[in-house]
Amino acid sequence: MANSNTTELIEALAAEIGENIYIDVAKWHLYLADAHLHVTLAERVYPLLEEGAVTEAAVLKILRSIPVKLGGGKVEVPLADLLPMQCQVNLLALLEDYQRNL
Repeated sequence: MANSNTTELIEALAAEIGENIYIDVAKWHLYLADAHLHVTLAERVYPLLEEGAVTEAAVLKILRSIPVKLGGGKVEVPLADLLPMQCQVNLLALLEDYQRNL
């Protein structure tokens, strides 16, 4: 039953991330849900939430570890490089709020 609860929490977190966090490509905002990156990010940050270890450094490390393929896979760029600074700040705030509510 705990696994089902964890899955639901990750899905809720993914939805929140997907609706509020975006990558910026040539001044176009592509929300992570539309880019199909929200679930991957939620799955990677969820252990931080469980451990109470959400820090800017930890989140940035995760963002740097998620490759985003561009140009049909010709180039890979870390997700951290595609998020505007304000989105990184918003993501951290979102995760801190989520952690408090767990």
